[in-house]
Amino acid sequence: MIRKVAITSALIAIFSIPAFAATEYWVAKDAATKKCEVVTKKPDGTKLTDAGNKTYTSKANAEKALKELAACK
Repeated sequence: MIRKVAITSALIAIFSIPAFAATEYWVAKDAATKKCEVVTKKPDGTKLTDAGNKTYTSKANAEKALKELAACK
């Protein structure tokens, strides 16, 4: 019984780790300064607005998009 619980707990832990490790990045535009930046939280629409309407899986991709977006030039 204890062995089954231990194996089940280990499997749950192994399969849930990637979900917690996944980070998303957004290109957001500050409403006050009108400057764009890469953020890890979804823009709220008041202080920060979503400049790209897209999420990025890596910070490098988000920074590349920041340089290319028309809203950030």
